[in-house]
Amino acid sequence: MAKATEIRKGMVLNVEGDLYVVTDRQHITPGNWRAMVQVSMKSMKTQRVVQRRLRADDEVDVAFLERRKSEYLYKDASDYVFMDTENYEQFPLPSDLVEDQMKYLLPNTQVMATFHDGKALGIDLPSAVVLKVTETTPGVKGDSVTNVFKEATLETGLIVRVPLFLKQGEYVKVSTETGEFLERVLNPDT
Repeated sequence: MAKATEIRKGMVLNVEGDLYVVTDRQHITPGNWRAMVQVSMKSMKTQRVVQRRLRADDEVDVAFLERRKSEYLYKDASDYVFMDTENYEQFPLPSDLVEDQMKYLLPNTQVMATFHDGKALGIDLPSAVVLKVTETTPGVKGDSVTNVFKEATLETGLIVRVPLFLKQGEYVKVSTETGEFLERVLNPDT
């Protein structure tokens, strides 16, 4: 159990027997009224988003989740297949559950998978990933103004805005939280 003020984005709550992932939270203190927490949650069963308003001292049931080091293997017809790196068991995750995260992953990428009662629920991405630029327009001579960006397609199909000097074949570090370019990577193997 935890107080409503301790709820954080990404937490999994057990609400009336169903598991919900917290997608957003706001701590609201309206003038001289009592503080409250506005929570948006996505049902892991139905994928429906619900909103709840809780008093600051309300208690919520935080689900116990097990995290295992896993590796992304491949995509089949409807699922993404991962492997537990300790016992080599493979498990699928439905596309609708992890589709947004997969634009940051290449096969053989290590992630942390989240389980509840032995069932895979999702994955936790690293804070940033290094990907190769596969397509971008060449920079034009004279376009050297700072903070000017162009679109680039990365090897996973992700499109990000990168500085003008980057060329096709170079590697970039991208934030998995914001989807933004962080830096050019000169030696991606280290």
